[in-house]
Amino acid sequence: MSKAVVVFSGGQDSTTCLVQALTQYDEVHAITFDYGQRHRQEIEVAKALAAQLGVKSHKVLDVTMLNELAISALTRDDIPVSNELMDNGLPNTFVPGRNILFLTLAGIYAYQLGAKAVITGVCETDFSGYPDCRDAFIKAMQSALEQGMDRQLSLVTPLMWLNKAQTWALADKYQQLDLVKDNTLTCYNGKIGTGCGTCPACLLRQKGLDDYLDNKTAVMAELEEKVDL
Repeated sequence: MSKAVVVFSGGQDSTTCLVQALTQYDEVHAITFDYGQRHRQEIEVAKALAAQLGVKSHKVLDVTMLNELAISALTRDDIPVSNELMDNGLPNTFVPGRNILFLTLAGIYAYQLGAKAVITGVCETDFSGYPDCRDAFIKAMQSALEQGMDRQLSLVTPLMWLNKAQTWALADKYQQLDLVKDNTLTCYNGKIGTGCGTCPACLLRQKGLDDYLDNKTAVMAELEEKVDL
């Protein structure tokens, strides 16, 4: 029996990954992290979506200690989300170490379940500039997990080389475009669906949706060249 663990925030990307995983694995588990994030409504959104989609189990882990260590607009209410880059060239929504911690814990969970795949919605093609969303990081993290636990484990990144329009197309391919559009939470200001319309996450999401809806046939064709559906 094939098993997978999906790192699941309840946002567009992770929900699309979850939708796909449910068609590819016999047993799918989801794991969500409470790190004291600004948009913590995503935890309840993730719970609702996991139940609606019928995942085998959904674990929510308290990792709020990350909030104490990682200073970011997503971990401090007194730091406004900005569309401008910081002096180091990164967005102020970057949470240092977040994906290192999340993938480590998801790998441990997969070990206990006997799952050989951890799925994450990180993307290098059309992303917010986070270094822990890059393919090189994922490959290094997979190697560390396999060596540290002495067990084969794949970190699967279905969206790594897709742009946001193609990610929308992927959701549509599985007949879940409306579910992702209306019921996920990507917005840094905690607004479900179309969001606030002004934060970086909302702007990227909406541009991708507009691009897809304006060029459905072409974007779907591009997707099918990249993804084995």
